[in-house]
Amino acid sequence: MTMTPAYPDSLIRQILEETKTIAIIGASANADRPVHHVMEFLIDQGYEVYPVNPGLAGKELLGRTVYASLTDIPVPVDMVDIFRASDAVPGIVAEALALASLPKVIWMQIGVEHTEAAAKAEAAGLTVIMNRCPKIEYPRLFPAGR
Repeated sequence: MTMTPAYPDSLIRQILEETKTIAIIGASANADRPVHHVMEFLIDQGYEVYPVNPGLAGKELLGRTVYASLTDIPVPVDMVDIFRASDAVPGIVAEALALASLPKVIWMQIGVEHTEAAAKAEAAGLTVIMNRCPKIEYPRLFPAGR
C-alpha cells in the first residue's frame, strides 16, 4: 500500500483555478458510475472535458465526443484525470508524456495511486495528484464557485 502525499490546499486550489481542459480517462456511459458524475460536475463548473474510452470512441457522453486515446484529442489538455485501476496508470502516464503538448497535471482519482508513474510525470515537470477527487475538492475549496 502506497502512502498518498499530503497536498496543500493551495496546490489543489491553483490546479482547479488554472485548469481549463480536462481529459477524463475511463469515461463511462453508465450514469451510476462515479466517473459519470464527476464528468458532469466538471462540465457544469465550466471546464472543457474530453472523455476517453476506446470502447465508446466516436460516441457522445454528456454532449461531448468520446476519444479512443489521449493522442486522439484534437487540442492540448491541461489535466489528465484517471478513472482506471492503478495498474493502468503507467501506460496512461507514458501516453501523456508522449504528447506534443504536455498536460500540466496528472490527477488520479480516489483509490488510484502509482508512485513510480507519478515520479516519471513529476520528473517531466508535471504536477501529480493521487487518491483525490476534483468533485470533492472543488466545493470544499470554492464553496461559492470559481
